[in-house]
Amino acid sequence: MEVTGSFDLNFPPAKVWDVLNEVGALEKCIPGCKSLKATGPDSYEAELTVGIGPVKGPYHGKVVIKDRKAPKSYRMIVEGSGAAGFIKGEGTITLALGASGGTTVSVSGTAEAGGMIARVGQRLIGGAANNLLKQFFANLAKEAAKAK
Repeated sequence: MEVTGSFDLNFPPAKVWDVLNEVGALEKCIPGCKSLKATGPDSYEAELTVGIGPVKGPYHGKVVIKDRKAPKSYRMIVEGSGAAGFIKGEGTITLALGASGGTTVSVSGTAEAGGMIARVGQRLIGGAANNLLKQFFANLAKEAAKAK
């Protein structure tokens, strides 16, 4: 499934880039992320709690950052599995100078789920993915406001 969206932030691109590249802040941006620990350069172990419809559960997985082009874009790959199935997502995060001097953050990617979470929530996956994207942008705005 395709996932796209964009959000305007009232912060300069350099500040938003810094937030997206600081592991503690990124952990707070990813919806449902309970922990994000570095396992190598641009590779992290993640504990997530994600729900689609009535199926919600913990997932253990990884987050990998690739194709970093500072301060413009990078690709984020998220994978996780748990008792309710698996989730996978990949997206390119792009920053551009907004009209008011802020930053337009855009995400374009794909998401998929399998196992019970997909069987029970198949009709809801698209809405859930868009909701998670909105949460990511809202969390990013909060973290940028707190950053120096």
